[in-house]
Amino acid sequence: MTGPQDLATVENVPHGRTARRLEWAHLPPPVRRLVEGRLGSPVARAESQGSGFTPGFASRLTGENGSRMFVKAASKKAQRQFAASYAEEVRKLALLPAGLPVPRLLWSHEDDMWIVLGFECVDGRPPKRPWRPAELTACLDSLAAVAEAMNPLPAGFDLNPMTEDLPGLVTGWDHMREHHPDWPHLEDAAALAASYDSFPGNDAFAHTDARDDNFLITPGRPAMLCDWNWPALGPVWLDAVDLLVSAYGDGLDADAILAVHPMTRDADPDHVDAWLAMLAGFMLTARDRPVPPSSPYLRVHSNWWAEATWAWLSARRGWG
Repeated sequence: MTGPQDLATVENVPHGRTARRLEWAHLPPPVRRLVEGRLGSPVARAESQGSGFTPGFASRLTGENGSRMFVKAASKKAQRQFAASYAEEVRKLALLPAGLPVPRLLWSHEDDMWIVLGFECVDGRPPKRPWRPAELTACLDSLAAVAEAMNPLPAGFDLNPMTEDLPGLVTGWDHMREHHPDWPHLEDAAALAASYDSFPGNDAFAHTDARDDNFLITPGRPAMLCDWNWPALGPVWLDAVDLLVSAYGDGLDADAILAVHPMTRDADPDHVDAWLAMLAGFMLTARDRPVPPSSPYLRVHSNWWAEATWAWLSARRGWG
């Protein structure tokens, strides 16, 4: 890759069909019996959820008696990384204040081989892509509700700054210097990313994974925010700006939304640009990594997000 691409020509993922997941029949009989015991019925239908980039089991289950539940599961042996993330999600969900737009965790089970999570089955779907303005606003409003409830942090949360949990945010432009030294405005972007820590307010709660595929649009309810594996500390507006990257890439006026939404309207423009520069360096580096066999669309995702972030940052900075 010699330089930025025209975003209109960049391949995007097949939304809703990105995951290569375990199916119900792949779960060992003891795990299936455990789940059916919690469901109160043999499973009559299992609808695997195709969004996301992890291979763990994630299905809407319907019992023969009509009971419903959303279940996630991962093998500690074959999917160690993902099992660990599910265990962390259990811990985080137990600490959340009541009333947040989050699917309720009904139960969890962990043994030497598997971790299994059972959630309420929310009647909803991920937002449509390209983004519809009303659905984007619903997701931003839910992020604002989460931010208000989580700042200051509830007791029990022990979070690290984003830059500690993801050191690639700091080193991304070092990779670009070594492997793509002709990238335009490379040193400008690197300096802007390095300025991130000089801004105040990087100590608020951030979900850090507030992509469209982690929301459910629910009739008569707020947009539900899922997958609470890796929250960290950052600017209070970080999740909203991340979501607006995808809106910009889909052709919406992200700057106009950023200027008026309560979540983002008070954000320092240079602070936002410093975060976008860090995110761009991180994603540009991520797309150079090999494609993991468990997630065939992950690098397509990284490439699109890298180009969308860079395009928005360049437009904001007047880099042309």
